[in-house]
Order: sequence, then structure tokens, then C-alpha cells
Amino acid sequence: MKSHSLSSSFFSVNRKNFIGRMQPGSVAFLLSNDEQPRSSDQVFPFRQNPDFFYLTGIDQEKSFLMLFPDCPNPALREVLFVLETNEHIAVWEGAKYSKPQATEVSGIARVEWLAGIEPAIKEAMMYAQYVYLGTIENNRYPGEANYRSLRFAHDLRNRYPLHNYQRATPILTALRLIKSPQELEVLQQAIGITANAFKRVLQMVKPGVGEYEIEAELIHEYIHSKATGHSFHPIVASGADACILHYIANNKICRDGDLLLLDTGAEYSNYAGDLSRTIPINGRFSPRQKQVYNACLRVMRFATQLLVPGRCLDSYQKEVMPVMADELAGLGLIAVRNSENEEAVLSAAKKYFPHSTSHFLGLDVHDEGHKFEVFKPGMVLTCEPGIYIPEEGIGVRIENNILITEDKPIDLTAFIAVEADEIEDLMLGAR
Repeated sequence: MKSHSLSSSFFSVNRKNFIGRMQPGSVAFLLSNDEQPRSSDQVFPFRQNPDFFYLTGIDQEKSFLMLFPDCPNPALREVLFVLETNEHIAVWEGAKYSKPQATEVSGIARVEWLAGIEPAIKEAMMYAQYVYLGTIENNRYPGEANYRSLRFAHDLRNRYPLHNYQRATPILTALRLIKSPQELEVLQQAIGITANAFKRVLQMVKPGVGEYEIEAELIHEYIHSKATGHSFHPIVASGADACILHYIANNKICRDGDLLLLDTGAEYSNYAGDLSRTIPINGRFSPRQKQVYNACLRVMRFATQLLVPGRCLDSYQKEVMPVMADELAGLGLIAVRNSENEEAVLSAAKKYFPHSTSHFLGLDVHDEGHKFEVFKPGMVLTCEPGIYIPEEGIGVRIENNILITEDKPIDLTAFIAVEADEIEDLMLGAR
């Protein structure tokens, strides 16, 4: 992480809120992510467990948090364990957090070396009745990796089978869904960096440019702005490949007359931006391309106004689909909807709009929260309808980031060009 913009008080408040939802006589153990091996002696860039980061701010592997607010031994009530730097680590990787540095970042007064964790666990388990553990519970998770928190959970249950084990993940999900003012500032930073990268792309896209060159412009702007990098693998899809929802090859040459679908986001202080725009490679939409683009934009405008307290992703999607179906009918792609054929028409619409309109956004680009989660003020979601017409080689997706409030939705990306004419003016004005 190249920039750390959150104060220790933010993490202290998060721990206080988490502890407030634990039962009396409870200990919680939260772990950092694994380092993922790339080859025999290389690892992929480290990405912290979002729940662990949310509670500590520590962006380092082999870290461990113990929370036991009513422990008889005051020394065990809040302890952070981190890896001690030895001579080998210092030479090959650079120094890790010192104890004072870890305290400064996290606000946790007692920091110990990871090597001393076992006696602390044994003593805590002697006093505790309930044990809170964090595991991945997202239904999109493929469930194939034996990750660190899961290994620890299996080991602890084998050693202490008679304790009452509780789920930390639902508590943390509920907390993370509601963004604090500090989080919104960081999210706005990530969005601003993403917007600047989009401006770079508008200035350089033309026939003959490679999708990979566009990807290079994105990462240049992100790193230049002290973002960690991409918040997800960018989609830079030209022509018919824009109809591949998660196209990531990014290896084609952009052709005159085609559209370019760009889905990208900067990760800043571990928070994700997520923006989609579709632009004409030669700087001018054809009449048909503009017709499809404006239809998609009207759906996005409509859907944005539905992002208010009381709805959920499931009911919201059901409200968006009839409007999308009407636009698809206007494009001549499906039949006009009426009371007799509505179910069949809505089913046919999914051919051209096969994905959800929105997802939660935060420490993950697809942040925690299920489709029946009731919208509340402070939640941030994307709004990203798409229209994909493979037989015409046209794929359009438009995506903004929306804050739910007590009053009306606030578009955090409202300053980024989205009208077709505005995009054309910016592209042609740069040539």
C-alpha cells in the first residue's frame, strides 16, 4: 500500500463497534491474509484481509489480532501480534512494523511479536466461553483455497472442541457496509484517481492503439497518484469483445468504427474505485452506437434514483429490468412488453443484460453484502447497467458509484464525463 490515509482513531472506533456486538465472555481472533505463492521463491503482491485491515490498519502479512474485552487478565484484552524483523528479512525485504509503528497505525497499545502468540491463545481460551472467528462467507467465493483464517479455525476447534464458536464475519460485514466520513474521503480519492486515468484514456484512444497500451495508461496514472494499483483486473474491451462481461485479455488493436468498453478502478488506501465507460474509438459514435449508449444511460439514470433506504439488491433489480426491457424493445431487440407477455419479455431481456445492475463497494470492489441486504444510509453501491449485442459487435456498460443517504442518492462520480456528446467533445478536442 503506497498511501495510508486513515487515522488510528478510525480503527479504534471500528474495534469498539465490533466488540460492542460480541457476547460477554468472548474472545475474537482475526488473522491477516496469506502470502500467495507465484513460483518456488516468488509471491504475488500482498493483499490484506479486508476485515483485518478494517480493525487494525495493518497492511502486513503474518499478523494476528486478539480482542477479549472482559478478560480477567487486562494484558489480553486487546493485543496485536506482528512479525519481528530479523537480519535476513531486513536485508532481503526491508524492515517490518516495529512495535511503536504498529501502535501508531492501529491505536492498539499492546503489540507483541508473533512468536509469542501461543501462550496468549492458551490463556485466553482458558477464560473464554465464546470464540469469534472470521472466515470467508461470500457466496461468490469458489471455496477452493485453504486460507490462513480457515486453517486457524480448524486447528483451534480441534484443540478446543467444547467452546462455543461464533461467526465474526456477519458482524464485520454489517459494520463495513456503512461507510464513515473518513472512508468516504478515501473512496472519493480512489474515484478521483480513476477519473484522471479515464481522462488520459480519452486523450490517447484512436484507431490502431492497442488495448494493452490503454491498460498501461491506466496503471501509469494509478501508480503516479500513489494508488496501490488496480482495484481489479481492468477490462479494456474493443469491438465485439465488449460483449464478454469479464474480458481481461486486453491484447487487441482498436479498430476504426468500433466502441471501447473500459471497466477500471484505482485502489487507494485499500479502498476501491470502480468506473465503466464506453467510448467511440474514432471519437464519434455512429447513430446506432449512440442510440444504444443513450438507452443504457437512461436506465442508469433511472436505476440511480432507486438507490434509497428500504430497498435491497433483489427487489431493486426487479424494478430495473422492466425499464431495461422497454429500452431493448425500443432498440428493436425484443418484443414490446405488455400484460400478456411480460414474463417472456423480461426473460428475453436477460440475453442483452445478463448481469446485476449494482454491487456494494468499499474495501473490496465487490464488497460484502448479500442481495437481500436492506439499503441503509452510508452504503455505497455501483450502478452499472449494460447492453450487449454480440450480433452487432456492440457492448455498452456505464457505471457510477452511488452513496445512499437519508434523502436522495449522491453520485460520487457525477463529475466524470458520461453524456455521449461530452465524451465526443473531450476525445476530439484532444486531437
